[in-house]
Amino acid sequence: MVTASPVSATVPVSAPHRLAWLDCLRGVAALAVVAEHMLPWVAPTLRPYWFNLGMYGVLVFFLVSGYIIPASLERKGDIRSFWISRIFRLYPLYLLIIAVVFALSWWVPVRSYVTRDPSAVAAHVTMLHDTLNEAAVVDTMWTLSYEMVFYLLVTALFVAGLHRRSGGIAIVFGAAAIVAGLLLDAPLLQGAWPAYASFGLFAVGMVCLISGRLRATAAYVLGAMAVVLLMTGSYVPWLGAAILASMFAGTAIYRWERKTGPLWPVFATAALISVSTAWSIQAGWWWVRPQAWITTIALAGVTFALGMAVRNRRIPKVLAWLGLVSYSVYLVHHPVLKYVLHVTGSLENAAWPVQTAAAIGILAAVLGISWVTYRLVEAPMQRLGRRVAKRYAV
Repeated sequence: MVTASPVSATVPVSAPHRLAWLDCLRGVAALAVVAEHMLPWVAPTLRPYWFNLGMYGVLVFFLVSGYIIPASLERKGDIRSFWISRIFRLYPLYLLIIAVVFALSWWVPVRSYVTRDPSAVAAHVTMLHDTLNEAAVVDTMWTLSYEMVFYLLVTALFVAGLHRRSGGIAIVFGAAAIVAGLLLDAPLLQGAWPAYASFGLFAVGMVCLISGRLRATAAYVLGAMAVVLLMTGSYVPWLGAAILASMFAGTAIYRWERKTGPLWPVFATAALISVSTAWSIQAGWWWVRPQAWITTIALAGVTFALGMAVRNRRIPKVLAWLGLVSYSVYLVHHPVLKYVLHVTGSLENAAWPVQTAAAIGILAAVLGISWVTYRLVEAPMQRLGRRVAKRYAV
């Protein structure tokens, strides 16, 4: 979930290095995820069940990442700069939120699902916790595991010169989602050892990628590790494969837009993802039943298509601003919601004026805190990351 440069009141998308339409999509996605987590406790009658708001937002995020991350790596052509920017982009806020959650655990306990041993620490350091069947300290952090898998795999493909085969790769993961759904009813990797092993490989691999020593070997090992964890260690293996399929579909859209690849693999991948739950053993939730699941996928795709349709138009400041703080919104909102509800209790049976005031108040608090964390944490760390990457650029 990368964020573009700060935008002014209205920014032409054609401006150098500014993809304001992607910021707009991130903002929409972030608000959808906030609504999914807030409505059941604050205004349950407003929560839709004909599609899943949270998964809709997550899929939009994944399409955006799939579209822009490979483009960023290819544009720079420098693996060291790419990974330095990723580390400074993702980890500072991620670690801060984890620290705050633990600091306030005397008041609101950390999620009971989180393992209380060093393996959980190792899993969180790599951000691969969900592919290690480890619960995240903050609920929304599960998606970062699949972002990390994607980064590792894209790096390996880039080193191997296979990064332009996005459409075919998307189809492969779409097919893998169906196979995993048919065969697996739980992750194959169990116990603490995968977390420790992946931590060791990740740490050594990052040193190699950034230093340049044994870079190709490290890229291949980390890419292979990412795929193995995705298919055998994910909490829900078929969903992990479907997520990677959607991300590579976003990359295939980028290829098509640049006239370097066809569009039909995107539709083929969407079809495979749509039917991936039909025979899945792990498909007991309401939102993966055919009607809701397919509708959610379709809405995410339509939203991305609408974003592309207006990519050459000027984007209003409020939408671009929402995208700018979307990473903060995504990580901040769940703890804030838990803290508010710990004080107020569930408001699902409250009068509608109370529910409305609570929803507005929670959203205002989330956006206000997110703006502060963006200004004080995200933006400075991104600037520092750019300086470090520039200093050590090859």
